[in-house]
Formats: sequence, structure tokens, C-alpha cells
Amino acid sequence: MISLPTDFHDSTVAKKGVDLDMFTAKPSAQRALIVDDDPDTVDLIKIIFRNAGMDVVGAFSGNEALQKCADMQPNVILLDLMMPGMDGWETFKGLRKMTDAPVIVVSADTKKEHVVEGLYLGFDDYVTKPFFPPELIARVHTVLRRIKISQPVKARVFPEIGLSIDIETNDVILNDKPVLLTPREFAVLAVLANKAPRMVRYEEIAEAIWDDDNFKIRNRIKYLIYLLRQKMEQDPNDPRLILNREGLGYQLNVERRH
Repeated sequence: MISLPTDFHDSTVAKKGVDLDMFTAKPSAQRALIVDDDPDTVDLIKIIFRNAGMDVVGAFSGNEALQKCADMQPNVILLDLMMPGMDGWETFKGLRKMTDAPVIVVSADTKKEHVVEGLYLGFDDYVTKPFFPPELIARVHTVLRRIKISQPVKARVFPEIGLSIDIETNDVILNDKPVLLTPREFAVLAVLANKAPRMVRYEEIAEAIWDDDNFKIRNRIKYLIYLLRQKMEQDPNDPRLILNREGLGYQLNVERRH
């Protein structure tokens, strides 16, 4: 159990951060992504960081962390290692494909060899549980001062289906194999990936790529989807990756397929 010190009160801080899981307005402060499968730990660290003036967002699994990293583009990430399914080590590798934002491990794993291994792997810091809240904040501020500015998310990673999309280089990897796309094909795929797993309407795709929406553009979208399916689907005639919602739009299916 991690408890706040008696002198760690709201009144000591002039400006609170925002819990981005509860508030949908565009964030303005520095953002922290907290990744831990224990909801109590996530809530506690959220309180600590909001009291320190940072906006916060929580994720309870590795897959959710990758999704929220892409959506929120955090300035710093706090990561637990011992999570079921995709553990912290695998999650870190996925995050590093997406962003250069500093990652601080907050873990009950106190084995020195794991601390050393993590730091060599690229963790920016390693804090063991239970922790002293002011020390955790101090470590975060130290890392942020060293990093200065976090780079925006540079890739979308969907480990459940083996798909990685690099926004900077336009590289696409599907099941460990490169997929060569034209700029327009990549643009359509990127729009679907940025909105995944939800369905993206035709007009959204058109406006995002051509800044316009008309009959010719919609036919162009359908043709580009056809080309994407030829390159990415196991059976283009029975698509499982890029789904069509008749009369509405398309959806990138990022759920594991059996």
C-alpha cells in the first residue's frame, strides 16, 4: 500500500493537473501516462501528478498503453513491469517504436539485475514500490529537464495483429514483413490507424487527405482500399483487416484474429 505523506495536500500547489480519462478538453499542461494493471496504483499516481500540476491519463494494460500513447502523446510515461498479458518489458519495446518520451519504471520488482537490465535497455529511471511521492515527482521533473521536449508519437503499433505503421518514414510492417505502399495508400491506412478501432466515415478520410469531399474522391478512396487489401489481406476477397461499413466508411480491425 502506498500512502501520501501527511503534508502532501492540495493546498500546497497552486494549479492542479487534469485527469484526461475524465476530461475531454484539449490538454494544455505536461501530460503523464500511467501504466499499471492495479487501478488503485493508477488512481494514486494520478492524484500525485495532478497535485504537481500535470495532466494525467491511465492505462491498465500494455495494449491500452500503446493506444493512449498515440492518442494523448504524453511527455512522460510511468510503467509497471509486472502486468498480465503484455508485460512491462514488451510494452516498453512497443512504446519505443512510437515515441521518444521518457519512460520511468515504477515497479515492485526490486531485483538489482532487473534494474540494471532495464537501464541498459533504455529506461530513463527506475523507481521501486512503495515510493515516496515527492521523490517520484522530483525524479520526473529531473528527467523532463534533461529531455527538454518530448518528440510527438512517430508510429502506431498494434501488437495483437502484428502491425506497425511508422508515420515519419511511411514504413509498414505486417507480421514481420514490410508492406510497400504508395503515398496515397499509406495516407488512407494512417487515417484508419489513427482512429482505430472505431469506424472512419468516408467524409473523414476525404477531408483528412484531400481537404475536400466529393463523389470522385470517394471513388478514389474505394480504389485505394482495394489496393491496400491486395497488399495486406491474406484473402483480399474476404477482408479481415480492413472492414467496410456499407454506406458509412471503413474500419481497421486491430483485434487478434483466430
